This record gives sequence, C-alpha cells and structure tokens, in this order.
Amino acid sequence: MKEINRRNFLRTSAALSLGLSTSCISPDEKALFEISLAQWSLHRLLESRELSNLQFPEFTKKTFGIDAVEYVNGFFPNNTDTYLKDLKKRCDDHGVKSVLMMCDGLGDLGDQDKTKRRKVVENHFSWVESAKFLGCHSIRVNAKSTGSYDEQMNLAADGLTQLAIFAKTLKMNVIVENHGGLSSNGKWLESLMKKVDLENCGTLPDFGNFNDYDRYQGVRELMPYAKGVSAKSHEFDSRGREVHSDYEKMMKLVLDAGYRGYVGIEYEGNKHSEIEGIKLTRNLLRKIQQKQFKNYKS
Repeated sequence: MKEINRRNFLRTSAALSLGLSTSCISPDEKALFEISLAQWSLHRLLESRELSNLQFPEFTKKTFGIDAVEYVNGFFPNNTDTYLKDLKKRCDDHGVKSVLMMCDGLGDLGDQDKTKRRKVVENHFSWVESAKFLGCHSIRVNAKSTGSYDEQMNLAADGLTQLAIFAKTLKMNVIVENHGGLSSNGKWLESLMKKVDLENCGTLPDFGNFNDYDRYQGVRELMPYAKGVSAKSHEFDSRGREVHSDYEKMMKLVLDAGYRGYVGIEYEGNKHSEIEGIKLTRNLLRKIQQKQFKNYKS
C-alpha cells in the first residue's frame, strides 16, 4: 500500500472508530474549540464505585477519545499531596489534560454572615491549590446567597472578590456557573461579573441550567466573561440532535463571542446510558467543529 493511501486508511479507520465523519478537520488544521469531559457526566458510575476518580482520566481517553477532563471535588476522597501526585501521574501517562475543578458543598460564597462568608472563601483555598497542581486553569464555584436581588449581588460579589484575589496569587481563575437560584438568571450573573470586575473572575455558561430564563439569551449574556463552556445535554433524537438545546445555535453564540477554549461535555440525561449520552454529545460537537471551522476559517 502506498504511504499516502496508508495514511488515509488509518485516518479514516480512526475516525470511524470514534463515530465521526471521514471529512474531519485535517491534522494540520486547528479546531476552533477543544472538547473536554465533565466528570459529572459519569456520576452514576462514580457513585456506584464502578469507576474511581483515579481511573477517570484513562477511562475518558480510552472510551471516548477525549484527552481533557473537568473534575468534581466531591469525587475526591481527599486532596492530599500523595493522592494528587498519583492522579497527575495517571493524567500524564495517558496524555490527558486537567482543565478545571468544579467545587460544590463548601458553603455559600454569598453567606449573609461576614465571618461565615470568609470561612466559605477559605474552604475553597485548598481546592484552588489542588486544581493548580493538576494543571487546571480554573475552579468553578457557586454564587449562592440569600436575600433580595441586590443583597445577593453584593454578598456574592464580596465572597467572589476575596476568593479571586487569593486565586490570582496562583495565577488561577474563579469561574461561576449558572447553577440555580439567581445565578440562573443571565442578567443577574452578568451584572455580578461587572460588579466584581476582576480579570481572573469569569463565567462558565451552561447550556441547560437557566430554568425559566431563555437559555440562548443567557449564554449570550455570559459569554463575554466565559473562561469555560458547559455543553449540557439530556436527550437526543434519531438524527443525533440534542432535544432541548439547538447546539449549532449555542455554539454560534460561543464562537461569535470570540471564545476558543474548551467546551465540556456534561451529559445529565436518563434516556441514554452515561456512556452513550457522552458519545452522542461528543459526536454532535465534533460535527459542529467541522462545520463551524469552515464558517469561521477566514
């Protein structure tokens, strides 16, 4: 077999094995965005202990052909130096990049009580350090608070500012997801970013966490501050399209904003298995990668 034909054969075989079209972006061309896998997509496997946190990077690479991961702090049994070194070695051994750490269960960054609010800020410090060690660029936090619209804005801004100032010393970002409460109101979260007004404090727009708020408007409002994107998926039709979000429309909003970073798969549905749902999301994003590359190439 001639060398050029052999290369084409191998490239085609690899593409088919990952469920891709053979008309992929060539190896000499760079995709407009990269794909990562959010750990929550596999939460049932992790919670049942069929999969461990230490196995997550290798499993992601071998099962999905994805070489970037996003962690959830709740799946870490601890964040000691020994444990983190083991996890980082596994990532390095399999060529997997750690992108961000999602932090939950650490308290309300917008707690009404000043002393408690400071304690919550400090609860995040070790996770900023752990994420930095693993090679992540950000930790994802929740801007949770209580009170009126404006009260929550002020309280959350105070907690975020304190945390972002600490994170800056480690050259890390603090990013807020639309993740319930007023954070799922795009205008509120956009205003919060303007109030904090720190370069290393941004957003993680999630396609599906806007509740009664228009998801496309919300993504449009949050993208100017985005340091990550969460491609939330729940269900797919027979043509491989996500039922609840128009992914092409969403990704046009993402790319029009100038974003060129990682887009994290976060499958949360029940109709498809976790593995099937992740693959369906991956395939849809890769089709858009090819189509959008042509649209934005100039």
